[in-house]
Parts: sequence; C-alpha cells; structure tokens
Amino acid sequence: MNIVLLEPEIPANTGNIGRTCVATGSTLHLIEPLGFRLTEKNIQRAGMDYWSKLDVRRYVNFEEFVELNGHPKIFMATTKAKQCYTDVVFTEDDYVMFGKESAGIPEEILLDYEETCIRIPMYEETRSLNLSNSVAIVLYEALRQQGFASLKREGALHRLSWRSAD
Repeated sequence: MNIVLLEPEIPANTGNIGRTCVATGSTLHLIEPLGFRLTEKNIQRAGMDYWSKLDVRRYVNFEEFVELNGHPKIFMATTKAKQCYTDVVFTEDDYVMFGKESAGIPEEILLDYEETCIRIPMYEETRSLNLSNSVAIVLYEALRQQGFASLKREGALHRLSWRSAD
C-alpha cells in the first residue's frame, strides 16, 4: 500500500505514520511543503528506530507526485466524502492520500477525485480525527481486505500466571 501525506505540518504525526508504514510494509509519500524538517527529533522520536527502515519518497508538489507515479488510483481521505472507507475495494497498489492537519486536502484536488473520496464516520460535532489515527484506521482496513498478505498474522500466546489477591 501507499500512504500519501499532502503538506503534513506536525512532525510527530508523520513519525507515527512512518512507523505504521514500516510495520505494514507500506510506502510513505510526502508532498511538500512540509511543516518541519525530516531530520527533526520529533519525527525520529515518534518513528523510533524504524525511520531508517522506512520507504519514504518526497515530491515538490502534487503534480510531480502524480506524474512520477504514473497517474495512480488515489483514494482521498476527507470529511467531505459521501462514501465510507469500508465501502470501497482497496488493492495493494492503491494510494491513500491525507491532507495537512489544519486544512485537509484542497477542494480543487478533491474535485478531480470525487469518485475515490472516502471518509471515516464520526459524530457531526467532531471536526476530524488525529492524522496518524486516521491513516492507521484506513490502512488496516485496506490490508484486511487483502487478507493481511505478507504480514505476520499469528502471535505466540504466553502462559499467564495469576496470583491470588489473598
């Protein structure tokens, strides 16, 4: 899968998203301008020791991103979408784009992708979810639809020992 962040502003969010991408084998695409430097401690702290393992790609603008990736299928995550993220079918080569924390994806971009706009349901009083949470929600649904191919699906259960409170 491919996660695209359009002009991300908060380094900790991008670091957390980078860590999620490493854990899922996904590629992270960053479209400038970024609201921080990729060398900032906040990114490295949030991404921990995973950042060096991340497949991350940077682009000067949205047009360059589209061109260099061969005009890919892009799902646009926005609160303005009519369809829910669980109503679409994701494939492993799809891209899911999220806008900057303060403003989302600009309407002029959304208009060209109306058919692939998706939203996460929430109460009307809530403006939006945290960006890194939103990425995790949509990404794991996309991976679930693909049967979590290439991800570790089983963990080892360890015997739990319970002590009496007496």
